[in-house]
Amino acid sequence: MAKPMIKLVNAETGEEIIRDMNAEELAQLKADSQELLNKENYKSEQELAKAALLTKLGISAEEAVLLLS
Repeated sequence: MAKPMIKLVNAETGEEIIRDMNAEELAQLKADSQELLNKENYKSEQELAKAALLTKLGISAEEAVLLLS
């Protein structure tokens, strides 16, 4: 697998540099990817918990909104 690339652009001159990511950038990419995965998993878990609660209560999402408004 090829190393991820990074593109640097000088806003004043328009000069573009495309290069392999260094170790620090790769570590940050990995950390950011893991954080995104964790957020997606948390959101999925919350959606499943809400659906389970609605099922347990025997009401729809629309009915829950009515109860809370």
